[in-house]
Amino acid sequence: MVSGYRRWCGPWPHVGWLPRRTVARVTLGIFCIVLFSILVGAVAQRIAGLGFALLIAPFLVIILGPHAGVLLVNICGVVSSAIIVGRVWKEIDWSMFRWLVVPSIFGSVPGSILAVAVPSAPLSVTVGAVVLVALTISLVLQRSDVVVRGNLPKAVAGFTAGVTNSMAGVGGPAVSAYALLSRWPQRPFAATLQPFFVCIGLVTLITKLLIDPSQAPVLAPWMWGAIGAAIVAGIFAGEKLGRFVRDDQARLFVIVVAFVGAGLAVIKGLIDLFG
Repeated sequence: MVSGYRRWCGPWPHVGWLPRRTVARVTLGIFCIVLFSILVGAVAQRIAGLGFALLIAPFLVIILGPHAGVLLVNICGVVSSAIIVGRVWKEIDWSMFRWLVVPSIFGSVPGSILAVAVPSAPLSVTVGAVVLVALTISLVLQRSDVVVRGNLPKAVAGFTAGVTNSMAGVGGPAVSAYALLSRWPQRPFAATLQPFFVCIGLVTLITKLLIDPSQAPVLAPWMWGAIGAAIVAGIFAGEKLGRFVRDDQARLFVIVVAFVGAGLAVIKGLIDLFG
């Protein structure tokens, strides 16, 4: 849990303007909540192709603080998508992947630098607000008759996903909006998102940890192992449940829970900011 700032300094001389944060160790009770959130997120990710970050980012921000929370979301997102890639390899649209991933790098790097520099309370509000706006836009676009074509919309979606993933741990809504407007079929869309999430997650992690390694959540080795096991179990459960749960039902569940979590994250950030 991010508890504040010790002094204005960074791990390297050239990033001395960054705040060095003290990070408290996660208690067992809090970790159990984190673990359950990750398990449910992995199930949603396997069924619907996205939803992992939308589902768990707001809650991990509340539990661990926005810096450590978003970083853990990025780590878990990379692991879960990397596992799923091998299972959907034949359905990945690599041409679409390239158009999305290259612009996303140009969004991920500056977004990561900004996320490291922003204090906890404003970042908590930002994470919740990004999720709320993204969910609202997605719901509106589902009823839209507009159809987009060409490569520019792909590049814009990739860049936006890079920024929102680095700032809030949520990169799916931008490409999901593009998929709706371009009428991208669900199966190749969900498959292509997996290597895309791996790439933007890795860029974000590397950038943030190079700038400020103290952002990493402090977990015991067995906790990291438990997180990995929860992700694998969630993906396996998602494959089994996917036979009985429709994509639209899974997405509705993700949207409802994400709305609640995002609203709570905004409220907590505002209380910390003005309380």
